[in-house]
Amino acid sequence: MKTTKLLDAKGLACPIPIVKTRKAIAEIEAGEVLEIHVTDKGAKNDLAAWAKSGGHELLNYTEEDNVLKFWIKKG
Repeated sequence: MKTTKLLDAKGLACPIPIVKTRKAIAEIEAGEVLEIHVTDKGAKNDLAAWAKSGGHELLNYTEEDNVLKFWIKKG
């Protein structure tokens, strides 16, 4: 998947990954994809809800070696 920007939020606890995601998504254009890496397990529900409420699309989510990876398309 082609990403425009990568946000490394590993090791950060809620709500910091959401705060950093909000800032990063503001730096890309509509239709572009932000890839986010986090280790906070709560981010799974938080990022999905945040994307939906902000008019963005959660394209994919994976977990590898305790790192949650999200791809969000800016709305």
